[in-house]
Amino acid sequence: MENQLEEMGYTVEMETLTEPAPLYAGLANGDVDMYPSAWSEVTHADYMEEYGDSIEDLGSYYDSAVLTIAVPEYVDIDSLEELADNADRFDGQVIGIEPGAGLTRVTNESVFPTYGLDEEFELVTSSTTAMLTELQNAVENEEDIVVTLWRPFWANAEFPVKDLEDPEGALGDPEALHFLGREGFAEEFPEAAEWIGQLKLDDDQYGSLEDMVVNEYGEGNEAEAVEAWIEENPDVLPELPTSG
Repeated sequence: MENQLEEMGYTVEMETLTEPAPLYAGLANGDVDMYPSAWSEVTHADYMEEYGDSIEDLGSYYDSAVLTIAVPEYVDIDSLEELADNADRFDGQVIGIEPGAGLTRVTNESVFPTYGLDEEFELVTSSTTAMLTELQNAVENEEDIVVTLWRPFWANAEFPVKDLEDPEGALGDPEALHFLGREGFAEEFPEAAEWIGQLKLDDDQYGSLEDMVVNEYGEGNEAEAVEAWIEENPDVLPELPTSG
């Protein structure tokens, strides 16, 4: 998206934040222009309830995002219902991500009580990077591990993992990923808002983009990765507005 907005003549300054709360507050206060990947329908619904009146929804670009709890494929457990009786196998730990993430809140407030995990398990939080390191180490040694994950996310293809069934629906319904803007964004940047509203990615397109950015090119080479992906997928993005 940054690539395409710059093609339209906008100057884009990107900042990475790992917690949603300051992003929603920043949008509502006008300190941030746009949040490009918001789980605003379900996972961040409480933030939208608090700040939504001062935020513009610019459209959704992916329609099947889900939160998951996952184990490696070699683990002979298939459902969240089985976890409570197998806590010892996982040292009583679910390996999570950032403490302020919506996935962390849902796991603590919904998944744990629904499946009786409160007394048997601890949700270990630190960062997405730390969780992935734990997952990689466990897979390399074929050890049991249970982690919080989500889709779409490149790690689902990179590691041999399977989502645990959630028969009680504790992780919530699938939702769309949205572009959110500060109040007045579409009026100030109408061409950008129109282009953003037309952007749609399916599973394969999203997965290939994320894989190219994260794995093929790596940190610090995001611009080159996006350019390479656009070259390989020339018909996916909406046409840029013509000047004049």
